[in-house]
Amino acid sequence: MGLKEEFQEHAEKARTLPNTTTNESLLIIYGLYKQATVGPINTSKSQEEAMSDYIAKIKQLLEEAAAAE
Repeated sequence: MGLKEEFQEHAEKARTLPNTTTNESLLIIYGLYKQATVGPINTSKSQEEAMSDYIAKIKQLLEEAAAAE
């Protein structure tokens, strides 16, 4: 699976995050999503780096949500 496909898969998984997800975490993933889809704005991070960081953050949040259940 390529990076873009994995990114899209995790973007769908992000919709299943619980309501207890903090605003800070939501803002981080929103920023990474926008950077990955629109491109770097005022930052040196590439779209590919943003996709990788987004995937890692979604995985982390899903693991934390599963552990909290």
